[in-house]
Amino acid sequence: MLKLYHGATSVCSQKVRVALAEIGLDYEGVMLDLQKGDQFDPDYMRLNPDAVVPTLLDGDLVLVESSLIAEYLDRTYNEGRLMPSDAAQQARVRHWLLRCLSVHAAINTLTFSTFMRDKVLAAKTPQEIEAAIARMPDKVQQAKRRDLFANGLGSIYVDQALLHLRRGFADMHADIAGGTWVSGPAFGLADIALVPYIDRIERLGFEGLWRSEFPAVGAWLTAMRERPSYAAGIATFIPDDMVQEQRSAGATYWPTLEERWAEQSG
Repeated sequence: MLKLYHGATSVCSQKVRVALAEIGLDYEGVMLDLQKGDQFDPDYMRLNPDAVVPTLLDGDLVLVESSLIAEYLDRTYNEGRLMPSDAAQQARVRHWLLRCLSVHAAINTLTFSTFMRDKVLAAKTPQEIEAAIARMPDKVQQAKRRDLFANGLGSIYVDQALLHLRRGFADMHADIAGGTWVSGPAFGLADIALVPYIDRIERLGFEGLWRSEFPAVGAWLTAMRERPSYAAGIATFIPDDMVQEQRSAGATYWPTLEERWAEQSG
C-alpha cells in the first residue's frame, strides 16, 4: 500500500491528498506535527533531506515534491486521465506544475508574515524561534523566515509574493475563460495542484486579491470546493478553531495587504 508522510494543514500535503482522492487510491497516512518539529526526525530526513512534507513511499520508491507526486499517481494508477491528451495542453499543465514552486513560496510568505507570525510570536520565546529556524536545512529559507517574523508584511519577500500571485491570478483567469477548469476543458492536474494555495488565501480572508480583477479565480475555487476530493483532502484536516484563527488574523492584516496590492498594480 502507498504510504504518505504528510501534515494536516500543509498545502503540499493537501495537494497530494486531493490527488489520491480524485484517483480513488487508499494509502497509509503518517501524520507529522510540523509545529513540534517531527519533520526534523533523522529517520524522516533520510527519506526527505529537505525536512518538508509530503513524502510518498510506493514500495521501495521514495517520492518528494507534491506536484511530481500527483503526476506520478495519475500516470501510474490512473492511466493519465488527469492529464490532457493534447500535447500543447499537456505542456501548459506541466508549466503550471512547475509554477507551483513560485506560487508555494508566495503562499508561504503570506502565511508566515501574517497568521503564522502571530501564532509563533505569541507561543515561543525569541530563543525558541531561532532554534526552530536553525533546524531548517535550507539557509536561504532560514533567512526568509527570520525576515518574515521580524518585518511581517513589511518584508521584501511580500513584494515578490504579490508579483507571482498577480501573474498567477491573471493566467488562471485567462485559462478558465469560458470554462470551469485551469487544466483545460476537463478537470485535471493543474486544478489539483493549485487548489490548496488558492484555498489558503481565501481562508486567510485575502480573497480581495482576485475578487475585482480576476473573478474567474473565485468561481473556480467554488467549483473545486464542491468536489468530494476537496473535503477528503483539505477540509477534513483543518480544525474548526484554526478556521476562526486564520480569518481573525487575516482581517487584521487585510487593510495593509490591500494597500500593498494596489501599490503594486500601479
